[in-house]
Amino acid sequence: MSAPRIGVIAAAGKGRRIHPRSSSVPKVMLEIAGKPLLVRNVELLRDAFGIRDVYIVIGYLGDQIRTFFGDGAAFGVRIHYVENPDVDAGLGTALLVVEPHVHEPFVLVLGDELYLETNHPALAAMPDGYTAVCSVHETDDADLIRKNYAVEMTDGRITGLVEKPEAIPNRYLGCGTYLFSPDIFHDARETPRSARTGRLELTDIIDHAARRGAPVLPFVLTGHYLNVNSIEDLNVANFLARALHFDTQRVSIVIPAYNEAASIAHVVRDFRPHAHEVVVMDNCSADGTGDLARAAGAVVHSRTLRGYGDAIRQGMEAASGDILVIVEADGTFRAKDLGKLLEYLKDADMVIGTRTTRQLIEQGANMDGLLRWGNVVVGKLIEGLWWKMEPRFTDVGCTYRAIWRDAYRKIRPYLTRDDAAFSPEMMIEIVRSEGRVIEIPVSYYRRRGGESKHSSSRWHSVRTGLRMLNLILRKRANIS
Repeated sequence: MSAPRIGVIAAAGKGRRIHPRSSSVPKVMLEIAGKPLLVRNVELLRDAFGIRDVYIVIGYLGDQIRTFFGDGAAFGVRIHYVENPDVDAGLGTALLVVEPHVHEPFVLVLGDELYLETNHPALAAMPDGYTAVCSVHETDDADLIRKNYAVEMTDGRITGLVEKPEAIPNRYLGCGTYLFSPDIFHDARETPRSARTGRLELTDIIDHAARRGAPVLPFVLTGHYLNVNSIEDLNVANFLARALHFDTQRVSIVIPAYNEAASIAHVVRDFRPHAHEVVVMDNCSADGTGDLARAAGAVVHSRTLRGYGDAIRQGMEAASGDILVIVEADGTFRAKDLGKLLEYLKDADMVIGTRTTRQLIEQGANMDGLLRWGNVVVGKLIEGLWWKMEPRFTDVGCTYRAIWRDAYRKIRPYLTRDDAAFSPEMMIEIVRSEGRVIEIPVSYYRRRGGESKHSSSRWHSVRTGLRMLNLILRKRANIS
């Protein structure tokens, strides 16, 4: 028994079924919970198998993969790149192009598959003597098997493989992790093109080996597995990766504050039990806001800030959490809605609140008909201007929102506004980055003291709205 020392990752495909996400980025470089799929699979080979030599078969937008990984030293492996000159000729061609470079047993992983908490280390311990070992995952979902491949088995050996089968022979879903001996190259050269697709299919090659009597074995894979082929698959993969250890994620509450002595202590005490930290960005308040927040348990940074947007930006950068939640210092939002934001965050890159649900607006809150409908109209304007991205907004001024730190890092270079226009700017940039954003209703309360910096009067509201409109139109025209 000897563990394979070489890993191969098939990463040349165009990912047509996940278009338009794959139009400018290789499908294997799409991120799952902040980490590209291909990185996850390089780490899988490194950690589960102890492999240090990885051959990545590249084709479509392959230069992006080369640039990102380099020689692999930053990932603890040595990466070698093999060009597939005809990515449309079928997945089986990956074997043909690596044959000149691989002369011993190796692991092949499809670059667009997600594995979480699987038993891959046991696969590395498979006894010698196989031509191929196919990982299979037990499932009750026949549709999943129909989307991948099925295996026919007799006496513990695989006797045939069927790509996208109509009839399901058993409960085993064929996965994209394989062990191969160099004998598989003989089958790759002998296997004809598929009559169904006209391409050289990897499953046909393994089926050819099995039907000629070569030892083709199954390995039952436990844990979580997903083949990422569509945008829906991508969303499910993100949910799975985020939800699996969601309770271990650190939550930081970020509060911009300027002369909020009447409310800041109450807000900090309200949110403090539900988060790992509360960060208050105090714009050198003269009324003791910083001292009151500190006494209530917040981490306070008192410094001169350029405005509301600058305070939020600096607060998120000062925070240590994996999840960043923005909330106002004036008591208009409550911690009782935090659980809703966090639950939906398992399924999104950012979750934003909307104050436009009338049943959730407290009597006396600063949200009259004009303000409410003004936010709705501007939200729908953003929808219309970025229609292909499919955003759904009804409130551009609600800053009660939660975002993953990795999603914030992606949009941070494009967040430039220091005033209230920072709120729609953040929404636009998460949409432009092709992030998933969900809007949910939150309760909206009367201020506990002071006055709004942006909507204390009709004139202030109109001026803030005009600034937001200016920002939105400039963003759409790519001026800023």
